[in-house]
Amino acid sequence: MSAGVARPTTVAELRALAGAELGPTEWVEVPQSRIDAFADATGDHQWIHVDPERAKDTPLGSTIAHGLLTLSLAPGLMEQLMAYDGFAHALNYGYEKVRFPAPVPVGARLRLRVTITDVAEVPGGAQVTMAQTIEVEGGAKPVCVAQAVARFFEREA
Repeated sequence: MSAGVARPTTVAELRALAGAELGPTEWVEVPQSRIDAFADATGDHQWIHVDPERAKDTPLGSTIAHGLLTLSLAPGLMEQLMAYDGFAHALNYGYEKVRFPAPVPVGARLRLRVTITDVAEVPGGAQVTMAQTIEVEGGAKPVCVAQAVARFFEREA
């Protein structure tokens, strides 16, 4: 499913998405200002992220985004792929596995693809497991792969 936004409103409709690929999203740029803001928000000011002068002399040639910054872009990008407004609420339940196979150089453009891998009923709704892949424009490998878990709760009748 590469075009449009999935708009499930019931557990049955979520179940019907099992196996579907959603995306890709639009590209989002990761400028130094976003990296610096993330460093300030988290207190992680490691020089490979925030010191362009020092980082240019490394094999990477520039600063790189924090892995967790890359992962944190997924929920916002996910809004381009699936609308949750048909449910009472949806919650990020966690991650089963997260890997960062390649760095994100400053100025890179990223996008998200998602495959719904499992939909299991839980009291009041469903638990959805998604294989999330964040790719970098022109990159040979993804920059983040994660097994995200979310819970969707149906509106009471």
